[in-house]
Amino acid sequence: MTAEPAKRLTDIGPPHYKENLPPVILNNYHKWDRHEILAPGVYVHIAESGDKIFTVRAASPRLLSIQKIRQYCDIADKYCDGYLRFTSRNNIEFMTTSEDNIAPIKQEIEALGHPVGGTANSISNIVHTQGWVHCHSAATDASGIVKAVMDELIDEFTNHNLPAKMRIALACCLNMCGAVHCSDIAILGVHRRAPAIANDSVKKVCEIPSVLASCPTAAIRPAEVDGFESVEVIEDRCMFCANCYTVCPSMTLNDPVNDGVSIWVGGKVSNARTEPMFSKLAIPFLPNTPPRWPEVVDAVKNLVYTWKDNAQPYERMGEWIDRIGWPRFFEMTGIEFSKEHIDDFKHAGLTYKRSTHLRF
Repeated sequence: MTAEPAKRLTDIGPPHYKENLPPVILNNYHKWDRHEILAPGVYVHIAESGDKIFTVRAASPRLLSIQKIRQYCDIADKYCDGYLRFTSRNNIEFMTTSEDNIAPIKQEIEALGHPVGGTANSISNIVHTQGWVHCHSAATDASGIVKAVMDELIDEFTNHNLPAKMRIALACCLNMCGAVHCSDIAILGVHRRAPAIANDSVKKVCEIPSVLASCPTAAIRPAEVDGFESVEVIEDRCMFCANCYTVCPSMTLNDPVNDGVSIWVGGKVSNARTEPMFSKLAIPFLPNTPPRWPEVVDAVKNLVYTWKDNAQPYERMGEWIDRIGWPRFFEMTGIEFSKEHIDDFKHAGLTYKRSTHLRF
């Protein structure tokens, strides 16, 4: 009889996910029959065995303090045997096998200031990036805009009043470490000028070959400027991504006048009814106006409520736009069509179906 090989202990990578599953989920793995939504933010999964697990979903901020996480853990220890999870949209979910725990979980999480909701035909928590609080390439803030937007749309999080589910995302620059390419509404920070180069310090603090290699569009080339060994940017090729600034602090991209926000629409990951869709440009530029970003908030509200009032049941934003056509979309939303909406990418002939100016 061959002995089983010893399990190798390693600190590389995370632990196997099954080690952190609640016992009822592990015992019924791949044997779940259905789920039912009991109320906004509350649902139950029912296994073939008859076992049930109840989930309470609440919004959480993207940036959390240790104290806040400990408060979550206290609730999980009290009602959920120490188990909780975060969704891909930064919702926090408390899972319990007792239906009697639903009400006290809701009461305690709401007492911490977190609304319960985000299920079914509602707006889920807005997933977003770091923004000004941390990211060096941010063209706008992240958590500030999200707070301002959700303060206005909170009723659409805590109720099931929308035609279908609504996913909103924010990325503070076009590197898009948020899910802006595949969300119903996407808020994207944009830079609008090429990096400002401090030629006297490039050679001192940057490795020029690494700077050249960092540019995805080959817009940077070596140059001698005023006697300094430096680089220059071919502005027609620059996509304002800040990759060069990441490896070279002498190439500052941030600009309080030209940085701002763009709005994109129509993306989704789901393949229900229609195939997944990429987001497409709706509003090329809105100014950064902290702390409440009224122009951005008004634009998002306009899109949400225009879609809400005109979409068919279970019709996502992109599906609604495909049905009515882009000319009608611009007319109904009151958004001005501009030259930025025209797909002038050199391979656009291969991607016309993804552009906003043609519809087959």
